[in-house]
Parts: sequence; structure tokens; C-alpha cells
Amino acid sequence: MELTKGQRNFDVLVIGSGIAGLSAAVAAATSGAQVAIIERANEEEYGGNTRWTEAYFRMKSEAEVSDDFEERLISNAGDNLDPNIVEAMGGEYASWPPYVKAHGMPDPELVFALSSHAAPTVAWLRTFGIRFDTLPTYFVTAAAPRLMPVGGGLAMIEALLVQAKKLNVDVFYETTARQLARANSEGDLSLQTTGRDGDALAFTASSVIVASGGFQGNPEMMTRYLGQAAKFVRPVARGGYYNKGEGIQMALAAGAAPAGDFGSYHAEPLDPRSGATEALVMNFSYGVLVNMLGKRFVDEAPGPVDVHYDHISRAFGEQPKGRVYVVFDKSIDDVPNWKRSIRTDQPAIQADTLEALAEACELPVDAFMKTIDAYNAACPEGRFSPLEVDGLATQGLDIPKSNWSRPIKTGPFFAYPIIPGICFTYGGVKTNKSGQVIDADGRPIPGLYAAGEAAGLYYQVYTGATSVMRGAVFGKIAGEHAAARAAARQA
Repeated sequence: MELTKGQRNFDVLVIGSGIAGLSAAVAAATSGAQVAIIERANEEEYGGNTRWTEAYFRMKSEAEVSDDFEERLISNAGDNLDPNIVEAMGGEYASWPPYVKAHGMPDPELVFALSSHAAPTVAWLRTFGIRFDTLPTYFVTAAAPRLMPVGGGLAMIEALLVQAKKLNVDVFYETTARQLARANSEGDLSLQTTGRDGDALAFTASSVIVASGGFQGNPEMMTRYLGQAAKFVRPVARGGYYNKGEGIQMALAAGAAPAGDFGSYHAEPLDPRSGATEALVMNFSYGVLVNMLGKRFVDEAPGPVDVHYDHISRAFGEQPKGRVYVVFDKSIDDVPNWKRSIRTDQPAIQADTLEALAEACELPVDAFMKTIDAYNAACPEGRFSPLEVDGLATQGLDIPKSNWSRPIKTGPFFAYPIIPGICFTYGGVKTNKSGQVIDADGRPIPGLYAAGEAAGLYYQVYTGATSVMRGAVFGKIAGEHAAARAAARQA
């Protein structure tokens, strides 16, 4: 193909260098493809969200996913699902009507592919020197097992980048993908980008893999899809600011079907005073949550925190000013290792009396005291068991606390402010089990793939410890499929 001035040609272009992008690039290059990565960040901060996360995998061991893996993902497939669509998805994929193939819910094909490819992907990652172990997490109570790469997400992307360089993958840092189009009648794709100096750079390839994350770094898209609550939300780590949604927008403009819940996101309880990565306050189950009006607004402890922190944290954004406080008394010391779940580098707000604590938190004292008094009166007698669901529930409150309910009455008292931190957005584009982007008529768009957060999957509640895993799994799958496509076209 004759290239225009400044135009570069590759077999596979990968947009993004997080776990999904690097897995795709290494897999494609291993299969013999000429590969380039387009990365918005500079070389010191490449890696998207993966750089900043522990990168938990929802696995019992390197060979097995958790027992509830598929059940959790399917049970969070969306609200008010059409029985006809659910029934159709029970049959062979080839027989699904086009509108079912294009439907945004996480279909059984995707869930099974993620589950069945998890162990082989871990084994593949190990070949690059990445080690996995069942290391301690920041959850005091946890319902699911978690496998973790030693060194977290940073260790993964560093090992994969080393391998990518060995395979002669080109990385274009400080380069932003802007526009995607069909380059010619042969089926090639063109990608228009802006380089580090603001100059236009043009690329062509037989395949493009969108692995550029969600849109949590784009206030316009956040407000468009999440509404006014978006103004109270901020990324839990710097990597989120690089995720501005262009990859999703380009794929949608190319005809991709949307998938995942565009009006929701994966949330974590974040201390707004801190600039540290994932400055979490993850032990609210043992205290009382109050909003800026001094009132409770949610069941703090419906079950293990690793199951429920996502939707509870999102509820913070629906409260006045998008900020709440978790309140404790000295009895929190009865919870073993409770400080492990406090990731903020900022101190607690402390006082000798509840009234003084309310004033220090700038809460209305009378309303706050009325809330705490009502809560204390509703706490039952019974055995407190901090490391298991104990059923110690309040009695008679309109908003119950289902477990670990003990009076807040023994000073000193302390509190942490919390806002909804965003890990990633749920909305993206529909893909099939090969990572191909599906159009609104249920057909794969030739040469276009998506993996990681750009591929919509989640609704309702995030299934913990699956995001980095799915990025690695479908990044690898997409890279191999794209490389095979390039080889077939060259044969």
C-alpha cells in the first residue's frame, strides 16, 4: 500500500497500554504481527489504571476461578431483562437473532470465555516473569478469594512492556487517537492521532484494538451519562485522568453496539483530603455513615464489604455535596487489623464527645445527635463477630444496619470524610468472545476489536477482582485474533 507523507502502516494498532493493551500487543506480536501501541501518557506514567492497582484476580488458585465467578457476572446482567432475550441466549450463538447478539448485557458466551481463559492467561503471564500469590488484601472481611500478581498491576505492565520491546512493538507515547475510519476497499483501518507536539500522525492497519479504558477522565462524558452526580466523583488514581473516552466514541461512531451500563461506574470509598493512590476508607461496615445533613441514608453492612462497597460508595454521590462521614468510637479496636482497610494518608477527625465531633465535621449537631441516639437505641444485645456476617442488626429503624451493629457511645470518637471515587466507567462497546466489536446488527466490524474497560460488561454491581483479569484475558484473545486476520490477508 502506498502511504501518504507521515503515515505509518502496521498489521495491528493497539490504543492504550494498560493490561488490556499490552496483553493484546504482546499476543499479536508473538503471533508474528507488526504492532504499534498508541499511548496518551508519557513513558513515566503509561499503563492506565493498571499501573496503580493491586490487580486482584477472582481466583482460588492459578488454575481455578472462584466458585461464584459466572454466577456473579450473570446475576448482575442488568435490570428488567427481557425473558425473550435471556431465552435466546440459552441457545447456540449462531442462532441468536441479530438484536440479541448486539444486546448490551454480558451474555453467556463472554462470561464463559472469561472464566475458561482465566487460568491459561495466568499461565501465559507467568512466562514473562510475573508471579502470582494469595497475598493479604485491604478487606477485613471478604466473600471471594483473590489471587494477586506480586508487585500489583505495575509489575504486570512492566513485564509485558519488556516483552513487547523484545518483539519490536513500537510505542508512541504522548500520542492521542482522535478518529477512526475505513482506509480503503481492502478492509484496512485508518487512525488519525495527535502527537506530542500537536502534529497530526496518521496510521493504517488491518486491525485496531481499542484498549483505551473508560471515560472517567472526561467531565463532559461523565456528566452526559451519569448526570449531576458526576461533579462529586473523582478518579481513585492518576491513571483514570488519562481515560477520556475517545476509543469508545470512535468505535460507536464506526457503528459499534453499546454495552454495559453507561449511567453507572465502579466506585470506591475515597478520602477527598488525600492525593494518595486509592486513599480508601474501606471499613465503614463497622461504623455509621451520615450525610452532610447529619442523617443516615444507607445500610452500612448488608454483608461482607468486598461484595457491597461498590453500590454503597456510589450512593455517596447522591447525598448533599457528594460527601459523607463514617463515624466510629473506641470499640472499633475490637476489629482485628481494622487499620489495614484505611488506605488514606490523612488522619481521622477526632473528638472527646459526639457533639464536638459533629462540629469538627461541620455537621448540624442536633440532627447528628438525633441520628446517633436513634441508632444506638436500635442496636441489639448479641454477640459481635467482626470477621463473619453476624446478623447483629438494628431493630425498628427505617434504614436498617444488617450486621455489626453496636452503639457509638465510648470515646474518643472519630470520623473520616468519604466521597465516591471512580475506578472505571461501565459503559463501552459490545464485543464477542474473540474480542471483535459487534455492530448494531449483531455483526463483527471487520478489523475492529476492544478489550478492557472500553468493552462494556458490567451492570448494577461490579463483580470484584474481575476487571484486570478480563483486560488480560480479552486483550490476549483480541491480539491473537487480530494477528491471525493480518496473516490471512497477507497469505
